[in-house]
Amino acid sequence: MNDRSQPTVRNRKPILILVVLFLAPLAAAFWLYYGSTWRPSLHTNHGALIAPVSLPGMASGKWTLLVVGQGESGCDTGCRETLVYARQTWLSLGQLTPRVQRVLLAGPGCCDTGYLQREHVGLIALNSAGPQAAPLLQRVPDPKEGTIFVVDPLGNLMMRYDVRQDPKGLREDLKKLLELSHIG
Repeated sequence: MNDRSQPTVRNRKPILILVVLFLAPLAAAFWLYYGSTWRPSLHTNHGALIAPVSLPGMASGKWTLLVVGQGESGCDTGCRETLVYARQTWLSLGQLTPRVQRVLLAGPGCCDTGYLQREHVGLIALNSAGPQAAPLLQRVPDPKEGTIFVVDPLGNLMMRYDVRQDPKGLREDLKKLLELSHIG
């Protein structure tokens, strides 16, 4: 009887080895994720992630590139450069452009409307002193010149880009968001 039990044990060894080889990486990954403090240092986004801030009235069903104009007049040379950057990024999205809108939030004396209509077709300009836009401006964290904010289709402010840093970063991140998102 011992002779017959010997082949059964030998046949189980390859199966046990396969099970251990399959479960060992899973156990190591589980331990790294839940049991250790190690986290990968690399990230794939180019912009700065910010704690999501809900912006009342910005839930448009589209992704939004938000530019905040500075000062009383609203949109100086730096603001115009930021608007051009937002427009070029928007145009570079190709067939994804209908899913993205551009919004300028600036002061009451802002901008030459002829310039905006001529150079930035489709741009939504909001008066930051108006009843709809004033609450938006209060909720935008630290709006600096040369900054574009990304707002998701549900109206949550989520990313900030300094246009003077990496010109391709906004486009790359936006394309990833649009490809992975099932909303907007």
